[in-house]
Amino acid sequence: MAASGSKLAIYGAIVGNFLISVTKFVAAGLTGSSAMLTEGIHSLVDTGNGGLLLFGIHRSQRAPDDRHPFGYGPELYFWTLIVGILIFGIGGGISVYEGILHVLHPAKLSDPTVNYIVLGLAVVFEGAAWYLALKGFLATKGNSSIWKAVKESKDPTTFAVLFEDSAALLGLVVAFLGIFFGHLLEMPVLDGVASIFIGLILAAVAFVLIYESHGLLIGESASPEIVDGVRKIVGSYPEVQRAKSPLTLHFGPNQVLLAMDLQFLDSLDADQIESTIDRIESEIRKAYPEIRNIFLEADAILVSRRK
Repeated sequence: MAASGSKLAIYGAIVGNFLISVTKFVAAGLTGSSAMLTEGIHSLVDTGNGGLLLFGIHRSQRAPDDRHPFGYGPELYFWTLIVGILIFGIGGGISVYEGILHVLHPAKLSDPTVNYIVLGLAVVFEGAAWYLALKGFLATKGNSSIWKAVKESKDPTTFAVLFEDSAALLGLVVAFLGIFFGHLLEMPVLDGVASIFIGLILAAVAFVLIYESHGLLIGESASPEIVDGVRKIVGSYPEVQRAKSPLTLHFGPNQVLLAMDLQFLDSLDADQIESTIDRIESEIRKAYPEIRNIFLEADAILVSRRK
């Protein structure tokens, strides 16, 4: 389940991006700026992407059923992948295409005042959305570096919105530079160059989202801290003679499956083994509530536990 902070950041991004996209399209129509048109497309794509992320969160929270006994957690990863593809194909692709057209056939720009006003307002709104996204991300990353936190995160919404908003702010700076220097140097081709750079920025963000979503979709284990913690808990029981390494798999940001082979002392009878397994399970759940399904195998006895 996504944190409430992530949802707040997504809602803020949707509202802000929609209003900004309308304003940018109006400004692009009045001034003929390629960079401004590209920014409008960018904001519109971000608006739709926010809706897809919310849809993915909703779908991932459905209860397990007969066809999906471990739930629908991976839905969130799937829709994050779709968001990355849309950013790359629509946001980045159209931006680069539009930029190339204006580089090949530069059009004279009109008074840029409207563009400057729109860009200034966009920075304010995008900055507010970016702050919400950053606040939510920092709350989850702990003491890890930003890149390490992204690599280890099992909730792509925490960094997807942050990356989108960061790209939006950087795109606004590029758009401003393209428009400003295009007028200053009387080189409207720079406006098209700015559009190409904006497209490349979006493509880079899309690549990160696609790469991370791919890893989550094909299955990632729990963090090393959780795996080591489970190993220590099991190892603290003198009744366990030997234990194989825990096998874990994420089915969602807060849903982990654990499977582990345990070998107990030969002197224990079935009731004692059952009691020990119950205590191990209880301790693991208390320490790591995200572990929803536990499968412990003791020799030929398989004990399955679901939360």
